[in-house]
Order: sequence, then C-alpha cells, then structure tokens
Amino acid sequence: MKLTLIKPTIGRREHSLYVDEGRMEPLMLGVLAGLTPPDVEIVLYDDRMERIPYDEATDLVAITVETYTARRAYEIADEYRQRGVPVIMGGMHVALLPEEVAHHADSIFIGDAEGAWGEVIHDARRGRLKPRYVGAPGIGQCDGSLPRRDLYRGKGYLPISLMQYSRGCRFACSFCAVSQYFERKHYLRRIDDVLREIESQERRFLFFIDDNIASNRKALSELCSALIPMKVSWISQASLDVTRDAKLMDLMQRSGCWGNVMGFESITPDSLRDARKSPNMAEFARFSREIAVLRDHGMQTWAAFTLGYDHDTVDSIDATVDFALANKFTFAAFNILMPYPGTPLYRQLDEQNRLLYGKKWWLHPEYRFNQAAFLPTRMTAEQLTDACHAARTRFNSLPSLVRRFSDIKTNLRSLSRMMSFWRYTLLFRKEVYKKHRMRFGLK
Repeated sequence: MKLTLIKPTIGRREHSLYVDEGRMEPLMLGVLAGLTPPDVEIVLYDDRMERIPYDEATDLVAITVETYTARRAYEIADEYRQRGVPVIMGGMHVALLPEEVAHHADSIFIGDAEGAWGEVIHDARRGRLKPRYVGAPGIGQCDGSLPRRDLYRGKGYLPISLMQYSRGCRFACSFCAVSQYFERKHYLRRIDDVLREIESQERRFLFFIDDNIASNRKALSELCSALIPMKVSWISQASLDVTRDAKLMDLMQRSGCWGNVMGFESITPDSLRDARKSPNMAEFARFSREIAVLRDHGMQTWAAFTLGYDHDTVDSIDATVDFALANKFTFAAFNILMPYPGTPLYRQLDEQNRLLYGKKWWLHPEYRFNQAAFLPTRMTAEQLTDACHAARTRFNSLPSLVRRFSDIKTNLRSLSRMMSFWRYTLLFRKEVYKKHRMRFGLK
C-alpha cells in the first residue's frame, strides 16, 4: 500500500504563484507517518513549494486542512478523486466544519489521529474506508512513536525542528478555535518521549508548537528541568501570565528558552475583555511588568496582536504599533480579528449580521488574505484591512529593524541571537508584502 500525504498552500498572488519562503516542517504529517505501519510506502508533497504529481500511482491521499488552506485543500482533493484515488481529510478545520469538508472527501477524520489512524490504514488496505473516523482529542504520540522526519529532507524547510509537548489550553478566548477543539483541556506527553525525540534528530534549535506551553506551569517546570542537560535552544507559544512565576522564568532561561510567541492581543482593556483574554487582564498596566520580566530573562518576544475589536479604531491600531516599537519586540504580528467558524466570536458576529463574504470568507472567491471578514464598529472593513497592513509595514521597516536590533538584553545577547534576528526579521518582512491580499486556492 502507498500513502500520499499533502500539505496545501494558502493560494496564489494575482499574477504569479506563491512560494512560502518561511515554511516550517509540517509536523503533524510527520507524526501521521510515524503512526503508520512500516510496511506502508509513504510520500509527502508540500504544496507550498513543489508541484503535486496527481498522476503518480497511490492508494490513499491524506490532506491536512486548516481554515486558511481549505479552498486549496478542496481543489487538491477534487483532482485526486477525479482520478479515482480515495481521499481522507483531517485537521482543525475538519473538526470545525465536518459536513463542509465531507463534500470533497471520501472520508474525513475528526479529532486527533492517535486514536483511530490504525483503523484508517486497516480499512484502506481493504478498499473499505468509512465515511467518518473520530479520534478523541488527547495526548500527542501517546504510543511513543516518533515523526518521520526523513520525509522533510530536500524540501528547504527552515533550520528549526518542530515538536510538541502538550496540546490544548485552559483559557477560553472568544476568538480561539483551539479552545473550542480541546474544550479547555490540556494534554501532556511523557517527558521521556520528548527527550527521546530530541535525541533522535540532529538540530539543537527547537520550536515546541504547543498551543500554550505555559498552560500547566508545573508541567512546564518539569520539562525545563529535563531540558537543561540537553543543551538545546528552544521557543514556543506561551501566555503572558507565566511572567508571574519567577522560579519558572529562571528555569525557562536556564533550559535554553530564547523566547515565545505571546498573545498580547490588545493594549486596550475593553478589547481584552471582549476577547475574554483573562491572563492579560490582571492588574493591567500596558504590560509594563510582564515585558520587564521577559527582557530581564533575555526573551526575544514575538508579540501577537489581534486588531478589530469593537473598541478599536485606526488611531488605536497606530498606538499599538507605537507600543510594539517602544518595547523593541523582536517580532510582532498585527493580525486582523478573524471569525473562525465554531467560535463564540463567529456566533456573535453572525447573530449581529456583521459577517462578510457570505459568512464563509475561507471559500469566497473575492476574499483575499489579510482582509477583514466582518464589519467593525468604529471603522470600515477596508479601513481595518489597510490599518493592519500599514502596521505590519511600519513595524518591519528598515529603520525599525535597526532600532529593535539594538536591544542589549535580548537581540544583542549573543552572536547566535544576533544572526537569528536578521535571518528571520528580513524573511518575515518579505513575507508581509508577498502574502498581502493573496488569493485563496490556485483556481
């Protein structure tokens, strides 16, 4: 039996194909391959940088689907099914909208693969795929399997190894699909399995793609203690409340943590309340204490802001950029608030008749990447789109890069951090312009 794994791209620019230069390893497809019996031949095609050979013989195609890649994923699935090749689709978007996805697949997989992937392979061998498989959300790689990283070779991924310690998050932010999917639960792998995975691969720079690695502080402390003798450098995603634990911050620093993607979301208290961003609201003082703690521990912070709440204006978005520049964040994302299907935010905007693009922006032929998909209250959708693009442009300007680079506590802390700063800031700067208003899908 031969299995073909597919990672779809977002889409294309108006007059040319888009090649994602900032692409990272598709970890979940590597994990899926690791869960597959060794007698199954497996190939991986990454639509972000290579053409998919639709006419190459295969017995089953598995496509991972995110909301941003749904349109393209359906195009790929339709091509294979026209050739009589069975297609199964899984991923977060499938869990959110299974009936939609089912129109483009012979089978769908809802939930985490660890629970039922073996059944899929068993049925596929006999040509008897069920229309639907369900794997309960839970611990990643719970059988001790390792990702098939050999499938990544030669595909030009960034030199950083992705892996996962935990899944889920205990918070309930209104815009977050993760909270809906995991129902605010947090699942942990065995630390011994994580360490074995680190030892099984060559890189010493790791990205734990956990939804919130600080959701369980005791577990994070145990992981950090185990990482200290491993002599690795790592980054992840964490909530700001981790800065309130001085002992844990010290442990993170000693374990090789360079920094984290951190959801600041907004500098407006009313917007934080709208987002139900509880870890950011305690004793709110524009994050001055939290940022000081991060800098004192040398953290190269990627500050993530979500813009477009009912209290936001064009001026408040400009002020958010001022805030990010003043604090010399290593990276910052100025994201438009997106109504992901199945979230409280989506339901609220739907009830208020404020959703645009036929309520399905991810499929609408007129929608473009980084456009507002709803009607804001204090500006137009186009003003929100333009203000967020202006924020990205200003933050990633060359004068801004030079000013941010000059932070002695973070970016100038070592030669390796200085080199990392320039490698990734220049890369992400390029991506800002390449992706803006990009079409979804290729057709």
